[in-house]
Amino acid sequence: VSFLTDFFFLQKYSFLLFLMGLLLPLVLCTLAACCSARSVPPRPPPSIMLSRGCNDSDVLTVAGFALQDINRDRKDGYVLSLNRVRDVREHRQVLGSVFYLTLDVLETGCHVLTRKAWKDCGVRYIHRSVYGQCKAIYYVNRPERILYLSAYNCTLRPVSRRGIHTMYPEYLEAALESLAKYNSENPSKKYSLVQVTQASRQWVVGPAYFVEYLIKESPCTKSQASNCALQPLDSEPVGLCTGSMTQTPMEKFVSVSCNFFEQQGPASGGEVNAANQGPAHLPGVEESQQKVVAPTPGLPPKAVPKGSVQHLPDLDDEKNPEDAEENYHAEPCPVKLDLTTNPQGETLDVSFLFIGPAEQKLLVLPFPEDEQHSAECPGPAQQNNPLILPP
Repeated sequence: VSFLTDFFFLQKYSFLLFLMGLLLPLVLCTLAACCSARSVPPRPPPSIMLSRGCNDSDVLTVAGFALQDINRDRKDGYVLSLNRVRDVREHRQVLGSVFYLTLDVLETGCHVLTRKAWKDCGVRYIHRSVYGQCKAIYYVNRPERILYLSAYNCTLRPVSRRGIHTMYPEYLEAALESLAKYNSENPSKKYSLVQVTQASRQWVVGPAYFVEYLIKESPCTKSQASNCALQPLDSEPVGLCTGSMTQTPMEKFVSVSCNFFEQQGPASGGEVNAANQGPAHLPGVEESQQKVVAPTPGLPPKAVPKGSVQHLPDLDDEKNPEDAEENYHAEPCPVKLDLTTNPQGETLDVSFLFIGPAEQKLLVLPFPEDEQHSAECPGPAQQNNPLILPP
């Protein structure tokens, strides 16, 4: 009996072990599936872009070539010069390096059709400056001596008139002093200042300030002159005045002359004759700020442009002063450049840059965000005036 009891016990124990052997893999698989479903996803691989110093010699060389190719690609507007490298990333690949460049630029006095190098063109005086930012994707293969601009976009904006007047209050003083002189010599009507359109200064026998400004008829009396200094920008101007103010140790010299637009002459008794009247045209307005440029005849058929240059108005040209104030704290020259939005990137066929039938492709990634730039960026500026440097 004892033998049979032990036998049946061993049989039952063996059967239980057999069942456990069958069930254990199933239990382990179930646990593994549950654990994997709840596990934290693996970290993404580190960025394959290398943050470079904005003042590195090779970076400055690449930035100069990129800006040169941007100017060559354009068919209208003025040559852009490099003020500073704001940000740069390098993506090293088997075929070479792809640079993602953010450049702070200044407009020069050379038209792009002159094909002059940007280093040979002088930038404008501060009161006539046009500044902005360009983003470019630039391919460099040093062994094959290949430099290729893949894409670019630029945004430009004229310098703030309000900023100029704040930084150089003498310009506003010269406009107001010369306009006061004109009003005193022409008592039949009173005119008030709309805006200063151009300003410059030089040393003669003392500091001399030269201004051009728009005027409008003022409803104010002479007793209210202090309240008529600056009219809203949507006021209709009736004329353009040029004035100067020269300060010597002994006295102040002020001169003024005004031209009135068509059908907007002064009342009888004014000193401006009909010969000075003309169409409503404002001399000195920068051609670079015009939105529409007539095509130049005789040009060869142009290739598809690799980018564009967007012209924004002066920040002061907002009709709502509250909006203008907000714009001063916003990004002044927003630029977007994305050949792809795929985080993994897209391939770009560059076989045409090489000799031979082999297919050659680059990986192009989404343009990096500025907030992640190197501690060595932005680089030093050629023109360090805050009015022409995007923050």
